[in-house]
Amino acid sequence: MTDRPLIGVSTYLESGARWGAWELEAALLPVGYPRLVQAAGGLAVMLPPDDPARAAAAVARLDGLVIAGGPDVEPARYGAEPDPRTGPPARERDAWELALIEAALAAGTPLLGVCRGMQLLNVALGGTLVQHIDGHAEVIGVFGRHAVEPVPGTLYAGLVPEEASVPAYHHQAVDRLGGGLAASAFAEDGTVEAVELPGPGWVLGVQWHPEMDVDLRVMSGLVRAAAS
Repeated sequence: MTDRPLIGVSTYLESGARWGAWELEAALLPVGYPRLVQAAGGLAVMLPPDDPARAAAAVARLDGLVIAGGPDVEPARYGAEPDPRTGPPARERDAWELALIEAALAAGTPLLGVCRGMQLLNVALGGTLVQHIDGHAEVIGVFGRHAVEPVPGTLYAGLVPEEASVPAYHHQAVDRLGGGLAASAFAEDGTVEAVELPGPGWVLGVQWHPEMDVDLRVMSGLVRAAAS
């Protein structure tokens, strides 16, 4: 690949970030994301929260888009009251990333949603979320692993045809699928672990964290689609 496709990755704002003598608000992205994009043959660019009206202009400059993991999606976005175990809302990030997803879908830009990004993709298309499940975030701040089984004939199964052990950390999950979405992988307990939008484009969401693994196949699929 001579010209590396430009892959945008959404980021989030955090107050009190510290480095050297500084403690300031910062746009943060775990380094696993750009490293995975780079290892898969892409050129990574960070997309901090911005005015949602600018999302289409941002996506127009990209070859592919990754919506990164992060905090819980605000339940009001899918018409639900917050569960006591749901985290505080990140309204600025919700608005920006939903606008990015909508712009990517409208433009046919290859799109990968990771964990929260998969949940936001589902919500953007009218789906709902389960606000708490047990067993997918065993130790606070530590990624666990569990098996994921692909659904034969799906985009995901074309990338990873066998059962795979994946790094995961989440306490929410897809409930009702958004319009047009299909489930393409499941955990042993029946949790939806991947969703995709069948059709001519490339739209995939995974509930786990490929940026915490050495398996490049999912990101490589995005990069190949972006290159074409």
